[in-house]
Parts: sequence; C-alpha cells; structure tokens
Amino acid sequence: MSSPYVYEIDGGGFNFENCVRNAHLKASGTDAAKFKAKKTGTTIAGIIFKDGVVLGADTRATSGEVVADKNCSKIHYIAPNIYCCGAGTAADTEKTTDMLRSNLALQSLSLCRNPRLIMACRILQEFLFRHKGQISAMLLLGGVDITGPHIFTVGPFGSVNKAPFATMGSGDLPALAVFEDRYKPNMNEEDAKQLVRDAITAGISNDLGSGSNVDLCVIRRDGVEYIRPFEASNYKAQRLGKYKYDQGTTPVLNEQIAKLQVDLIGETVQKMDVA
Repeated sequence: MSSPYVYEIDGGGFNFENCVRNAHLKASGTDAAKFKAKKTGTTIAGIIFKDGVVLGADTRATSGEVVADKNCSKIHYIAPNIYCCGAGTAADTEKTTDMLRSNLALQSLSLCRNPRLIMACRILQEFLFRHKGQISAMLLLGGVDITGPHIFTVGPFGSVNKAPFATMGSGDLPALAVFEDRYKPNMNEEDAKQLVRDAITAGISNDLGSGSNVDLCVIRRDGVEYIRPFEASNYKAQRLGKYKYDQGTTPVLNEQIAKLQVDLIGETVQKMDVA
C-alpha cells in the first residue's frame, strides 16, 4: 500500500473532464447514465467521558440487500491507546486501518512513546484526501494521549471534525439524536457505556443496514477494555413450523416418462499398467 507521505504534484486547479462525459451519457439515454451510489449500512458512535473514551458499533455487514455477516468486527486496533471504528466498504476500512496501524507502530518505535491522536488523524486526512473519495472509508478515531481523551471523525474525502461525541454511518442520525438529548460533560464510565449502547441500539432500530450485536471499546489512560459483544441481539431466528412435508402432501397433476435414444459412436478401453 502506498505511503501517506508521498508527495503529489499539484495539477493546477480542478478537473472537469467527467462533466463532459456525464453530459454525453445523459444525452444518449443509455443505462450507463443512471449512476447509482453504493449504499452500505453501519452505525458507529463515540463519546468522551470523565476518564476516557467509549466507542461503539453494530456488527451487521451487508452486501446490497443481503446480510453478509451478522458478527462483523467494526472496531479496529490502531495503537495501545487508540482504536478506530470504520463505516463504509469493509475492505477499504480494513486496509486503511492497517496502513494507519503500521505507520503509527513505526512512529512509536522511533519516538519511544505512544502516538498522539492528532498524528493519527493527520495521516488519515492526507491519505484519504489524496485519493479524492475513491476509498469508501468513514472512520471514527478515539483514544487517550498525553493531552487527554479525544474523538475525531474523518470522512472519505479527508474532512475532519472533532467533538465530545460523534456518530457515523447510515444509522448516524438516530444515534446522534440520543447523544444530543442525553449527553452531559464529565459523565462516569457506566453512564457513558449505557449512553453509547442506547445510541447504537437506536441506529439498529431505525436503519435496515445496521443490526445484530452491540460492541463497545472503553479506552482509559491506564488501559483498554474491548467488550465484544456488550449486548447480544434480541432478534433470534426461530422455526415457525415443520419444513419437512409428508409424501403425498403435494398432488401430482401430470406425469410423463420418455425414453432417450442413445447411439454409441465410439468406445475406447484403457488398460492400467500394474507392473
């Protein structure tokens, strides 16, 4: 994977080549002109409490309208004091967090201390901005460094936001509503964990792309607690009846047997050498 520190030569302003292409496609009336955005489903959230940070995520991975994985891990390890929640395309979030983890590991070995949150945020910001949104990764960084607890959100185009609480993904609006209603500064750990759990549950209840379990990660100055799952899903699939039907249950309306005429064109016999 390319390094986030590679120098990129300035192209000299914006490029509008795709505008002409899109106009021709729209005028032609072909199916290629119908651009559709790829929808992914996730609810991730984070909050700062008195002694650290609590991150939360659901565990449903979707492929279009199909639930591909019911127990997907969306909270990624970055450094001993930094974790990251990922929303978007699963492969993009995995490789992007792998790149960030390897770069911060080298920084830690060079500086002989844990990395700072702003360092991780700047690496992600430059990496995603250079790819101009082609990497579908929306990341929520959380952790505790020498300056205290922090939460950063990094968009797929490199936009950065810092706040005491944040949500991302397709279920971010219901989760954000819970935070805005009940958040208080200097919350204790148990209240913060319950608030993040309720925010993720709100996203699960109001978004079809989010579901299954609730995972939490509590980052303190003296250690990290990764709780997987913090709460299991209450929606369990159950058989509603028997799926084995007795013979004769379905009536046979018509039956026809036809014999096939097969002609032998050639035959070859091979002997196995047993010597």
